[in-house]
Amino acid sequence: MNVWIRSLAILIAAFVAAPMFIVIPMSFSSAASLAFPPPGYTLQNYVNFFSDPNWTQPLTNSLLIGLGTVCMTMLVAVPASFALVRHVFIGRTVFNLLIMLPMIVPTIVMALGYYIYFGQLRLVQSYLGVILAHSCIALPMSTLILTAALKGFDRWVERAAMNLGASPFTTFRLITFPILRPAFTVAGLFAFIASFDEAVIALFISGRDKATLPRQMFNAVRQEADPTISAASSFLFLLVLAGVCIWLAPQLVRRRTRLLGQTDGNGAAQPAAATS
Repeated sequence: MNVWIRSLAILIAAFVAAPMFIVIPMSFSSAASLAFPPPGYTLQNYVNFFSDPNWTQPLTNSLLIGLGTVCMTMLVAVPASFALVRHVFIGRTVFNLLIMLPMIVPTIVMALGYYIYFGQLRLVQSYLGVILAHSCIALPMSTLILTAALKGFDRWVERAAMNLGASPFTTFRLITFPILRPAFTVAGLFAFIASFDEAVIALFISGRDKATLPRQMFNAVRQEADPTISAASSFLFLLVLAGVCIWLAPQLVRRRTRLLGQTDGNGAAQPAAATS
């Protein structure tokens, strides 16, 4: 059974990653439009991507909006997660449903609603409007990650710190946050990726001056087959891959250190037993 599950997982991963084996070679293509296989290879697409204002400005906008989305999402997701896991209050189920609602409602419906509502608030074509909209779609996943981590958290560690005189804020800063740092990192990473990769809502409310990179990519495909879009797609893939590696690296190092510690401990114990 394990062999079948692993084989299925490998097939799904290969199916998901297959388009990148086409997009990445196309990003080095010397053709004047999108073409595969490439007739030749050049770095011109990447030069255009990092030098043309039509691409650099949307990239900057996406980075700024993504960082703003992370801050806004975490400001809401952290207290919401603590409230849902550690407190019982009237309307808790409704509150949880409202947080998860963006995962249920179609994105196009939400985009139209944001366009109408933010238009009345004059937030259309503004950084704040896009950040608020992206925070709403990133909130459910970040909250799920944090609530799952909090449910497995041993609260006796916090109680021990408070019994020793630590204030709630000090306990959170020195005990809770360091232990749950991986969950906070993953929640923030998912919020950034959700914002950086979102295109539908950006088409409605970002405007020309605040256009994000996915919106610019959509316009490039619709108006002309600009090969620079393949370089932008490769950059997005590498950015997400780098974020995952940054999160996985400390986990792998800690796991390797733990395994080496157990091996050394077992190796030291066996000679001692033999001597006795």
